[in-house]
Amino acid sequence: MARWLNAAALLVASFIAIATLSLQVRPGSEVVAVAFPPWWSAQEVLLAAASANAATALLVVRPDDQDGLTRLRKAGAWLAMDPQAIAACFAK
Repeated sequence: MARWLNAAALLVASFIAIATLSLQVRPGSEVVAVAFPPWWSAQEVLLAAASANAATALLVVRPDDQDGLTRLRKAGAWLAMDPQAIAACFAK
């Protein structure tokens, strides 16, 4: 049991170390993805981004249900797309 637990702990630690190193923002990056605590309101997130003088023209959101996309468009969203489809635009 202890061997299995040690192996699992090593696997988790390795995953965290690799993710931390590979997802680090490079100095001089023009575009970065940020994550805020999920319990923050939309207002808190936008205020935090604005406090860093960050442009908030593009947001990645998760609509709450099937009607969420329709409500986003009615609220003024110009375009809705799969974020993975534009990931290649920012790859170097």
